[in-house]
Amino acid sequence: MMAGTLRVRRSRGALTGVLLVLLGIWGALIPFVGPYFHYAYTPDQAWTATAGRTWLEVLPGVVTIAGGLVVLSSRFRPAGLLGAWLAALAGAWFAVGALVAGHWTGIPTAGSPVGGATRAALEQIGFFTGLGIVIVFLAALALGRYSVVAAKDAAVATATAQTAEADAAAAEAEAARAEKTAAASDRTSRRPAVIKPVPVFRARQRAAASSAKADEATAKADEASAKASEAAATAGQPS
Repeated sequence: MMAGTLRVRRSRGALTGVLLVLLGIWGALIPFVGPYFHYAYTPDQAWTATAGRTWLEVLPGVVTIAGGLVVLSSRFRPAGLLGAWLAALAGAWFAVGALVAGHWTGIPTAGSPVGGATRAALEQIGFFTGLGIVIVFLAALALGRYSVVAAKDAAVATATAQTAEADAAAAEAEAARAEKTAAASDRTSRRPAVIKPVPVFRARQRAAASSAKADEATAKADEASAKASEAAATAGQPS
């Protein structure tokens, strides 16, 4: 039962996984394509890689994509939980990474938002804070779905366990039957052969008795024939 509940339907994290992958692609590519439509952080140049973009945007974007793919494709509950945790950590880094970089000199900064106050706020939301919050929300949703054992999953696990037990019992019964058959065949092969006596002497006795009876009948017939001949001879003599 416990092993069966570790398996889940792939549709359990399908939608969440797809959204995480799309958000990861957005987070990793927006710093390179955003300058085309004046939505960027400095330097305002397309396809320009900097240490800040690599550590604060590309890295968490790639981790989010990896976590989303695991959530999307996994049918193993622990693997789905691992993918959701990866996405949650990446989303948290999106949300607070720029703030940490601004106060910690060891991490390069992502630059400054381009444009006025409204555009700067939208860039902050789309590049970091808002993007990270949405990723963390979807990852938490996936964690909840993978952590809870649904009634259907429990029913499927129970049915699978019962089927496995029935198959095991049938296999054991078949093995026991085969063992009994082999033992019976072995006993039969080891039993000494019984030689039945052939009634040869009895047949000879019967044949001898029949021959004696035939000889006796022949003798009686000869005696009767002799008496008849004698009687005929006596009757033919003159008185």
